[in-house]
Amino acid sequence: MSGDIMTSMANHAENGIDWEEKRYLIIDDFVGIRQLLRESLRNLGAKHIDQASSGGEAMVLLAKTRYDVVLCDYNLGDGKNGQQVLEEARIRNLMLPSSVWLMVSAEKSVESVMGAAEHQPDAYIIKPITEAVLLTRLNRVWVKKQVFSEIDQAFADKDYLRAAKLCGEQVTHHPLHAIDLLRMQATLLLKAGEVQQAGAVYEQVLQERDYNWARCGLGKIRMADGDLESARMMFQAVIADNRFYIDAFDQLAHSFQLQGKTEEAFDVLQKAAKLSPNSVPRQRSLGQTALKLGNIPVAEKAFRKCIEIGEFSVRKTVDAYLGLARVCGQKNDTKEAIRLLNAAVHQFGGDQVTLRAKITEGLVYHESGDFRRARKSGDELEAMLADETRQRPDTETCLDMATLLFAVGVKDAPVNLLCYVTRNNHDNAALLDDVQKIFDRARMTDEGMELIRNARLEAAEMMNRGVLLWKTGKLAEAIEWMRVARRALPHNMRILFNSAQIIISELQNNGYQRGLADEAIGVLMHVDSLAPGQQRFAQLMEQLAMLAPMSGVVAAAAASEYEAANGPVPESTRFTSQ
Repeated sequence: MSGDIMTSMANHAENGIDWEEKRYLIIDDFVGIRQLLRESLRNLGAKHIDQASSGGEAMVLLAKTRYDVVLCDYNLGDGKNGQQVLEEARIRNLMLPSSVWLMVSAEKSVESVMGAAEHQPDAYIIKPITEAVLLTRLNRVWVKKQVFSEIDQAFADKDYLRAAKLCGEQVTHHPLHAIDLLRMQATLLLKAGEVQQAGAVYEQVLQERDYNWARCGLGKIRMADGDLESARMMFQAVIADNRFYIDAFDQLAHSFQLQGKTEEAFDVLQKAAKLSPNSVPRQRSLGQTALKLGNIPVAEKAFRKCIEIGEFSVRKTVDAYLGLARVCGQKNDTKEAIRLLNAAVHQFGGDQVTLRAKITEGLVYHESGDFRRARKSGDELEAMLADETRQRPDTETCLDMATLLFAVGVKDAPVNLLCYVTRNNHDNAALLDDVQKIFDRARMTDEGMELIRNARLEAAEMMNRGVLLWKTGKLAEAIEWMRVARRALPHNMRILFNSAQIIISELQNNGYQRGLADEAIGVLMHVDSLAPGQQRFAQLMEQLAMLAPMSGVVAAAAASEYEAANGPVPESTRFTSQ
């Protein structure tokens, strides 16, 4: 054994690191590389070493075992690459805060390095790599990450507030790692819905040093609070300081979109996609924005790239197939458009995808000049809308459906759809502007303005009636009324949140009732599925947990039961790029 390795192992012993009992995962498609890395770990004394030869095999192992150390190659042959494995592991919370992820690769391109870096590996090591370099880097990262070891259990339990509190305590014990702890603390506070506290942490950090991640985090909070201009200025300042800080580009584009500045958002997204093109959400946003502006060449390129990189990604999206089909329709390539729509239905399935494909099919026929088939699609959709037993689709689908129906000469059905969308989003200025534009294209500008105004009033009155009952102490009546409101406007965030809040008030005033608690949890889970990242979500969930017997065990069990019946609960706050 070389002197370098002997020195490295001596350093591990001095640091008190027990390498023997750690669990390791090596991910590489070449057996020779896996064997080399395995021997390097065995020289440390490692006993528990698993191996995966592909991204798919790695995900199976990561879902089963909490690994302390992952060594992952970037290129893994067919299927998921290392970036996509790391991305999915982060999204699914398969790695604890103290776990170490080393990306090992021969890739040196800016595109590859930035793509992997977006998902925050603990180190990116370029091949060829010596055993001494690997062990030195592993030792350095491990020591740094272990300040999070006491935070692991709270994080695994999704008790983000407790985990954030532990981060604050660890700052005192580990001042050398204070910045990393404060960054994690702010992230955890955001996950817990404690936005003001997270902002205070970012402000604290910025007083010490002008970190771009802290400025970007504060900008996201400002944007969530509706201070779009302040957020825009912060993101632009970050980009001016570091033109490779890709998250700032994504957030700046989002702030422009919220302000209805589509062309400005498009310009920023183009720059971001050029810097780091291997992001499914980024290419999807670029394609959709380009299509909205009528820039067909850019839209086509973005959607095709989105389909290519999304094939093995956890973020694979039907939007790319539907968007590219729209592009093909505008290029009069109906055959290719229909092929894409059939592929979307086959790969993604479900009533919602089938409906969206049918709407897109009608738009494709209309845009390519086949008005007879477009009208046939419109007739089928109009008949579906007449069926009162069917649930209305999501907002974007309603907008596309209204666009098609107006295009084929239908009036009443799309008007009703747009009024429905308005009632469900009565305080979303950017979306209401999109609704008005659809009315404008249908030559209903003035009538549309009046319809939007009346629909907003209807939604506000419906919500205010429930709130008034609540404020005057008529909780039972308020709960019942908000049930009526939820059935009428199932996507209205204000109504959903107020409904959950009123139920919680009932539990606070008259004692815990499992049935009502389950109802509130169901409402909040619906909110989080519609719009992850809403500030009140985690706060209300925390209130429910505090009310439940056995310190929240019952509420946690109810949430788990909801997940089992309806699928995994989305992240409560997603401020990273999507």
